[in-house]
Amino acid sequence: METPAVLSAQDHAAKFSAKKRTVALVIVALAFVMDLLDSTIVNVAIPTIRTNLGASYSAIQWLVAGYSLAFALLLVTGGRMGDVFGYKKLFMTGVTGFTLASLLSGVAPNTTTLIIARILQGSFAALMVPQVMSLMQVMYKPSERAGINGLFGALGGLAASLGPVVGGLLIKWNVFGWDWRPIFLINVPIGLLALIMGFKYLPNGKSPHPLKLDIFGTLLVMVAMFLLVFPLIQGREYGWPNWTYIMLVTSLPVFGVFAWWQKRKEQTDGSPLVLPALFKNHSFGFGLSVNAIFEMAMIGFFLTFTLVLQVGLGFTAVHAALTGLPTAFGIALTMATAGEKLVPKLGRYALNIGVTVMALGLAVTTLVLHHYNLAVHSWQLIPGLLFVGVGMGFVFGSLFAAVLNGVDAKHAGSASGVLNAVQQVGGAVGVALIGVLFFGQLSHGASNSFAAIEPGLRQTLTAQHVPAAEQNQLINSTKQCFVDRSRQSDANATPKSCVIAGGTNPANAPTTPSVPVSAGTLSSAAQLANAANFSHAFKWSMAYTAGLLALTFGLAFGLPRHFRTEAYSEV
Repeated sequence: METPAVLSAQDHAAKFSAKKRTVALVIVALAFVMDLLDSTIVNVAIPTIRTNLGASYSAIQWLVAGYSLAFALLLVTGGRMGDVFGYKKLFMTGVTGFTLASLLSGVAPNTTTLIIARILQGSFAALMVPQVMSLMQVMYKPSERAGINGLFGALGGLAASLGPVVGGLLIKWNVFGWDWRPIFLINVPIGLLALIMGFKYLPNGKSPHPLKLDIFGTLLVMVAMFLLVFPLIQGREYGWPNWTYIMLVTSLPVFGVFAWWQKRKEQTDGSPLVLPALFKNHSFGFGLSVNAIFEMAMIGFFLTFTLVLQVGLGFTAVHAALTGLPTAFGIALTMATAGEKLVPKLGRYALNIGVTVMALGLAVTTLVLHHYNLAVHSWQLIPGLLFVGVGMGFVFGSLFAAVLNGVDAKHAGSASGVLNAVQQVGGAVGVALIGVLFFGQLSHGASNSFAAIEPGLRQTLTAQHVPAAEQNQLINSTKQCFVDRSRQSDANATPKSCVIAGGTNPANAPTTPSVPVSAGTLSSAAQLANAANFSHAFKWSMAYTAGLLALTFGLAFGLPRHFRTEAYSEV
């Protein structure tokens, strides 16, 4: 008796009713958002984690870097494993592991356990996330995918905006007195719901063509990704030593060997980890480049804007997160009004419109921050941030469609893994470059920023009848401490000049003046200089981000006028 042929995931999904497909869409969207929130939500919890667990500065870095590194290393492999073993099976495995790792993170008794749990989270997320887009490719017809891909692009932008809000609120509410732990524990009920619903509603099966796992290719791409991503994540922390540059350069020939092996693997058994023929699809290859560059621009904005609000202007985590809500609203507004019909019709011009509107929003936001400085109110930032969000909505609505719409469903896992890996690399490169520029400008501009507020400070001290000689001493010591603080890489360390000044606050006076100086005079001056310095650094960072958007604008013309809806048939 012959064993009946096993239906492919695409064949199984073809039998789904519209309602069942919608339920399946909600399930994978939950997992997609869960991962994206988890990659941003931890940032606002860092101060409380550091206090609660007594974590060192390097340990805190690894709480973020460990997740990102594990995620980047396994993404391409996770995508292809879905083609080989089945998308539902890998999705359920990823969700199970991610949920358990979230539980371990939430109950971690020490920093070491938390770091291990975060690495496990990133590893299982790499199995889970590529299946999200793969399942969408097999569940929806080519003509329907543009809208679905746009939806997930918008969810990505919303999660990046809302992650800090959710994290800040959970910490502020201090649910059950658990401090930072609910930011991880919240994944447990979501993960359980996704597992229960996924078991019933997701399509079974795998790629319609028998495939094998490329073990050697997997090892090669993991080594190449490690050599590329690790120094980008940790370079600034270690002061960019020579080994970081050696690793970056070494990654190139390893990627070259990987590309050669993929061509050979395709010729021998037709099961490469990344199908070389995918890159014959013009939209796929070019779309990946556009995606990576825009990812660099987006991360440059979110990272520096958050730093300006919290460190430069002294906003609390919740205040800063709520201030950024207009961006999320703009994304949602665009997708609600134009995402399903207008954006797909615009094709590549949706990208052009998006980056133009976003650039306008960045310019308005920069001007407002520069003009009002410490006196800025959140409502004054709404117009610029709204434009940023609307622009992102147009871009997100078309980016995924640009990359995936021409890809044959039988290679959905491989294509999705490559797309997600490119986004991770783009984000890592973006963080590294914007970090060098932003923190470099903070260091370079500190002296001038303090000099700009010196006349006002001197006038205040004169009004308090402080002698000129003592004014010079107070101002010079405060300035030195401020400049040293601005130039140090570890924000938790106290520069020697500040210790000499009498404490950890850069505004503390070095000596007791003959005439009492009113409390807060020097502190207020230092805060004003700090805000001006961050505004200065943000201005240069946004100029760099605008350059990336201009490059995205130009490269968009290399994409097809309308993204193809027919299946990509070359194999």
